[in-house]
Amino acid sequence: MTAIPIFSELLAPFKHGFFGRRGGVSAGVYSSLNCRRGSSDRPEYVSKNRQIAVESVGADMGGLATLYQVHSNVVVEAKPPLGRIRPKADAMVSNSPGIALGVLTADCMPVLFGDPAAGIVGAAHAGWRGSLSGVLQNTIAAMEELGAEAKRIRAAIGPCISQRNYEVGEEFFDAFVSVNPAFSQYFKKARGEKFIFDLPAFGLDRIRDSGIEDVEWMGECTYGKPEDYFSYRRSRHAIDKDFGCQLSVISA
Repeated sequence: MTAIPIFSELLAPFKHGFFGRRGGVSAGVYSSLNCRRGSSDRPEYVSKNRQIAVESVGADMGGLATLYQVHSNVVVEAKPPLGRIRPKADAMVSNSPGIALGVLTADCMPVLFGDPAAGIVGAAHAGWRGSLSGVLQNTIAAMEELGAEAKRIRAAIGPCISQRNYEVGEEFFDAFVSVNPAFSQYFKKARGEKFIFDLPAFGLDRIRDSGIEDVEWMGECTYGKPEDYFSYRRSRHAIDKDFGCQLSVISA
């Protein structure tokens, strides 16, 4: 069985892919490529789905590094030998051949980075909290510490929730403008006291502010395509018993 990911031309020649929910072995609300170990899906199905995804981009399952994601701005380096305990962090960098960096998302931004000249890659799980606290900038800085250069780094934002489907309250808006009043540009007024927030635009600008010119959002909304992507917010609106996550991966 093979899953078909979305590829970014910017990230060539790195082995990489942004996966959705198609091409796996899980059923029900997890149908079918659920890669979230924290879900109530059968563990053997999740393991199989991860294997399908990683091998679909030509990477080695034994080299897959993932995180215990906590919506932070913490970045770690992934290098062999990989430990059994996942570090609490939301981004990874690596210059070790054979290591595949994997992040899980279900509305948050999966962001993959690569400096092809240096052979250095990065992967970030960037929701609003992590993005506001600097996880994207920290990932780029960690890549630079390994020898990457911002002018050579390329980045792509995979499927995430789009502005039209991301309604938030005043306290959410206040959290952003209290950091920088200019961040109000990423919000539009919605019904009542609500706003809609442009997460991918916010991510793109934070990456560009770090000196990276070659960056793109793949344009896919997780909430708006229920047949193609898992969405935490959509699952809550539907009062589902649980939710799955898609995997995004890049290999050094």
